[in-house]
Formats: sequence, structure tokens, C-alpha cells
Amino acid sequence: MPSARRFTDGISIGVLARVFDRDLVDEVLAETGRRERRSRLLPARVVVYYVLALCLFFDDGYEEVMRKLVDGLRFLGTWRQGWTVPTTGAISQARGRLGEAPLRVLFDRVAVPMAHAGTRGAWFHGWRVMAVDGVVLDLPDTAANVAEFGKKPHKGGQSPFPQVRIMGLGECGTHAIVAAELDSWRVQERGLCERLVAAFEPDMLVLADRGVFSYDLWQRARRSGAQLVWRVRDDVDLPVLGWLPDGSYRSELLPSKVKADLKRGKRSRAPEGSRLPVRVVEYSVTDRGGQPEMIRLVVSIMDREVAPAVELAVLYRQRWEFELTLDEIETHQMPHGRVLRSKSPELVRQEIWALLLTHYAVRALMLEAAEGLGPDDGPDVDGLSFVRSLNAVRRQVTNQAGFSPSPPEERDHRDA
Repeated sequence: MPSARRFTDGISIGVLARVFDRDLVDEVLAETGRRERRSRLLPARVVVYYVLALCLFFDDGYEEVMRKLVDGLRFLGTWRQGWTVPTTGAISQARGRLGEAPLRVLFDRVAVPMAHAGTRGAWFHGWRVMAVDGVVLDLPDTAANVAEFGKKPHKGGQSPFPQVRIMGLGECGTHAIVAAELDSWRVQERGLCERLVAAFEPDMLVLADRGVFSYDLWQRARRSGAQLVWRVRDDVDLPVLGWLPDGSYRSELLPSKVKADLKRGKRSRAPEGSRLPVRVVEYSVTDRGGQPEMIRLVVSIMDREVAPAVELAVLYRQRWEFELTLDEIETHQMPHGRVLRSKSPELVRQEIWALLLTHYAVRALMLEAAEGLGPDDGPDVDGLSFVRSLNAVRRQVTNQAGFSPSPPEERDHRDA
């Protein structure tokens, strides 16, 4: 059995630079055309790490976050004489020059499923258990943000802030978000999920709540090769084509227009290939009010011996792990008011990708720590506190920066 160690033992100097190493950041900057052509007080690489740090220290102002990152560099021998902490205006301009693209590309390069074969709660009969879900976040009330994202109407008025909707694909066993899409709150979760299907892979089993399901989306998701366990509304027509010994039944999905035409006699049969076979699992749970609630799951795995109904009912509870993931971001990473700090749409998107990246970094370190602590039957990340882990990362970043404020040319010359 591996010897136990503390979580902080697994974090080296410059935790952000450890997960998002300097060479990778430079590659992304070159790929997105953000490499500097002249020396600046805030080189692009520094701004990338700085934007990530903003999402670790949400409650601090621009200049204070910069101080946290560069404090102690004199003792590391990497301080450039005469360099001073830039003003808030200078930092905002540097963020504007950087834009959204480097952070999004960095997320696409880094954020991959991280569970290993022995990671507990991450697998179901050889499939990697994933889930899709969304969250809506408030933005600063600026004209640009309102024009881009809009405010949600309410009775007698509208929401006090413009809002952005984020839809993510997450790994249930590790809480790692590996793909995301974002847009105005007006774009519903199903619309964002249509964009996420490109991230589905054949080794995945994807869980989803009832707001996502549609015939077209199910068909597209199945073409990815992923297995699906999706909850559907009670009014979805699922004919019983045959009961199975485990209590589930065989059914089929048809486009709504085809169903209507068949019922009205406008068609004698469904078009070739339009019938999608599924299994249906139905069971009852008690809701928070003590009332019974029916759960209907549409399942792509037709073999009841491979995936018995009772196991699928237990599996679907794993979708809550992704809801907890989103709660980690909007409740613990973000400030109490849960309002992003960016005042323009471009920087809103930049900030969201940075928010997802820093969450991924914390979760990667938590998995590494769980593996170090791990019991014989595999690491269990659920045994670690996200809040304590986040605070440990914050402490390690402070006074242990992974970069110098010096321009790249001078830094590289000294390192040579």
C-alpha cells in the first residue's frame, strides 16, 4: 500500500505553471498569434498565468492578485530591477490584447479525462462515466455585456445582471470538466449540448437530465459511439415493445413528425433507419418534499445482462457528481455574489475559460493526492475536500510564482 502523504506535498512551486507549463503556454500563444513582437511590462505568457490567478483569488483586485504572484521573486533571484506592479488600467489593457483565444485553446489542449483504470466511481462496466449539465452566471451590468448576453425577463422586470449560460461535459469520478460551450442565457442547455456532442467518445457513457433529450440530439450523440443514459420527461412517448426480466422494457424513438403522421394515417410505416431502439428503465424515488417522483431513463445499452436496470438506476445518481462540480465553481471558486469581473464579452469568455482551467488544475492535483493516499482498491477523490484543496493551491501560489515579470527575451537569456 502506498505511503500516505499530505495533499500539499504534491504541489510544487508555481502550481499554475506546473499544470500549464511554460512551453505549452508559449505554443498556444504562437498558435493563436498572441506572441509579442516587442518587450512589454506584461508579456503575454505572464498575462495568461495572471488571468488564471484572477480565478483563484476572486475576492482580490487586479493589482493585489499581481502582488500575490510576484511577491517573493526577489528571493528566487528572478526579479527584474525597476519592475513595478502595473496599474489596474495597464492590466486591463493587457487582458484585452490577450483576448479569449489563448485560454480556450489551452483548455482544449489540457482538459482531457484524467481517471485511471483504478479510479473509484469513474467507470461502469468499462465505460468512462461522464455527464452533461449547465449553469448560469451573472456578469457585470455593462452595455456591452447586456448587448451580447442579455438579461433574463422576470415578472414585472428583468434580472439585475446580464447572464451567460455554460454547458459542460464532466468526468463523474474526478469532477474534471473536459469540454464546455458558452453563450447567452437565451440559448438553452439542449442547444449548447448539440455543440458538446463533438467531445463525446466511444469509451464514454454520458448521463443527462431531462432538459437535454430530443430525438435529433440522441441520434447525433449515438453516432459518436458513446453510450447514453438520459432521463426523459413523463410525456415522451415510449411504446412498450417487450418487457425484460430485470423490469426494463424495449422501446424505440421516432421523430415527432413521423409519429404524428403515423397516428393520422399519413404514413403507413416509418422511413428506413428512423426507428432508434432503446431500453427504458423506470423507478420511483422520494423527492426533498417527501413525495414520490418517477424517474424515466432512456438507455442505449440494450443488453440487460451487461447493464441491469437496478445498476442503471444506481448509476444515474452519479449525475449529481457533476452538479457538485458546477457548485464547486459557482459557490467556492467564485465570490459570494457569484458575479464575474469582466466588463466586455471578449473578457467574459476569457475569464470563463480561465475559471474552467483553474478548476481543472485543482482537480488534477486532487487526483494525484488521492493516488498518493490511495487505498488498495484505487484512489477515491471524493475523500478529499475541494475547498481545502483550493485553499492549499492558493497558499502555494502566493510567494511561489512560476514565472518572472521580466520580458521573455531577458528571461530566456538568463535561463540559458
